[in-house]
Amino acid sequence: MAQIIDGKALAAVVRSEVAAEVQKIQAQGGTVRFAAVLVGENPASQIYVRNKQRACEQVGIAFELHTLPATCRYDELADLIRQLSADKKINGVLLQLPVPVAVVGDRLSEILNLIDPRKDVDGLTVANLGLLVDGNVGLVPCTAQGVLYAIQSVCPDLTGKNVVMIGRSRIVGRPTSLLLTNHNATVTVCHSRTRNLAEHTRQADIVVVAAGCPKLLTADMVKKNAIIIDVGINRLPNGKLAGDTDFENVAKVATAITPVPGGIGPLTVAFMLKNIVVAYRQQNCL
Repeated sequence: MAQIIDGKALAAVVRSEVAAEVQKIQAQGGTVRFAAVLVGENPASQIYVRNKQRACEQVGIAFELHTLPATCRYDELADLIRQLSADKKINGVLLQLPVPVAVVGDRLSEILNLIDPRKDVDGLTVANLGLLVDGNVGLVPCTAQGVLYAIQSVCPDLTGKNVVMIGRSRIVGRPTSLLLTNHNATVTVCHSRTRNLAEHTRQADIVVVAAGCPKLLTADMVKKNAIIIDVGINRLPNGKLAGDTDFENVAKVATAITPVPGGIGPLTVAFMLKNIVVAYRQQNCL
């Protein structure tokens, strides 16, 4: 049976490190401040924002929530993002996704790029993604950092490891594949148009799945003793949460696996906190 990679326990280590950093900043008279923007009343987004607020409060980061109705205009959202980016008291800015299509249409990338890259704690601006492509350190997307941290908890050295990344989204798949490549893994990116997905995954030492499809990765698709990182989170008809992996059966084949919930989710929030502190230090030349 596979080792369960406890994302909550790993996240607690990261949060503890962040809290210590915030205490040092406060002792020097500083305040770390974070602003989240929520558009509309998506129940899941409201939960995510509350979790982020609670996490900030636990480590001593001042939290601001700015809300706009789902009926707001694109220009209203753009003005708010510009205002927060220009506010010298705010160190991190995050736009909670998804944003209603009625507000942003096909201009989501445009609105994200209005965030000052130095405050982009989600790491999703072109500037920060470009630094990741270049192999330099900017503000790296939180989920990608969480995936790397989870893998390194059981496999510290990724050099030469064959990794299959299932999913190519701007938020998870692409930045994660870049980050793992920067750590010397050999990464294959698969997606909805990939033919014979199982042929790829059976060759992988590590599989990271972020496809948004319950139980997509089954035991017959996994090499014995592979490491499985499940980023997916899906609500089943019975109301329960499930990842993109057939957890019970894959766990019988893999050497280590993340659960859903309790895997990458807590790590994503923890690395958001870390990014806020990194942003503060960069802005204050510390």
